[in-house]
Amino acid sequence: MSITHLGLVAGAITSAAAVPQVVRTYRTRQARDISIWQPVLLNIGMVLWLVYGFLIGDTPLIVANTFSIACYSLLIAMKILYKDDDKSTSCV
Repeated sequence: MSITHLGLVAGAITSAAAVPQVVRTYRTRQARDISIWQPVLLNIGMVLWLVYGFLIGDTPLIVANTFSIACYSLLIAMKILYKDDDKSTSCV
């Protein structure tokens, strides 16, 4: 296994961590328990890592961060879109 393959596997595993939250939020249409700041700050950091990956030509960094940015951007969009649904289902 080359260093690039190791990086791709590591990136795939860490990037896949976002998928269950995205799927759950999409299925339930509820995002009230998700802080908006966590995915926003992660996206900012991942965009910086993506730029860094492009600058040094590192394929694993580019691939992993591109996928993660897409997932967390979806999560941010759902947090915003489902805001009204969250208010109507609150127990207050």
